[in-house]
Amino acid sequence: MSIAIVKNQLAEMKLLGMLDVLEQSLADATRDQLTGAELMNVLVQAEMDYRQRRKTANRIKTAKFRGRPSFEDYDFAAKRSITRTQIKDLASLEWLNDARPLLLVGPTGVGKTFVAQAAGLHACANGKSVLFTSMTKWLENLNLARSSGTYLRYRDKLAKFDLIIFDEMGSRKLTATEAQDLCEILEERSIQKSVVITSQLPLDHWTEVIADTVIADAIFDRLRHSALTLEVTGESYRAVLARKLAARKKVA
Repeated sequence: MSIAIVKNQLAEMKLLGMLDVLEQSLADATRDQLTGAELMNVLVQAEMDYRQRRKTANRIKTAKFRGRPSFEDYDFAAKRSITRTQIKDLASLEWLNDARPLLLVGPTGVGKTFVAQAAGLHACANGKSVLFTSMTKWLENLNLARSSGTYLRYRDKLAKFDLIIFDEMGSRKLTATEAQDLCEILEERSIQKSVVITSQLPLDHWTEVIADTVIADAIFDRLRHSALTLEVTGESYRAVLARKLAARKKVA
């Protein structure tokens, strides 16, 4: 059987990982005198690696990140409070595996969203399904689902994600219904799944945007004792970027 026929058959069977490496693997097998079993092992491993990459890419696409930040890209040279040890702890995903919420609290521009997305991207690479959304967009989607009669379907869709990242909690005040929605999703995800929440407001200041004190207390109770909280302080990312650009202009 010719190589061209084999390649066509692999393509028909959608064994695209094997297809990508077939010719090189055959050449390597000849050069290194591999046995048939050893060659098969190489091809099967290539297919498994390919499928894993595809799954990861699909999870990242579904997550709807704003960008593709990674922990490896975190700028420790910037004057911020997050340490290498804390980044290492986040990258371990122990908090996610333990169903602990992650709160990233600090002023605007210090990298809260960067860290949240890096955590989500790392989770995708480790087989976890993730959704990234601003708190405002999530609440808008919930209200739209209510008005269109698809509320329960939307809630079921959210329940499938291992991790939901809510960005910018506190950017606007929550109605009693919206606060109840937040309380319920925190309760639903308190056993086997998790959330990441970024906010400029420390937890004890959330009453500034949650008027219903009963619901606010319930939300605090779900987060105060179980959440991993990182307070992010330091230079604004935009200030650091502006300084770097100014330095480049001087050199030019």
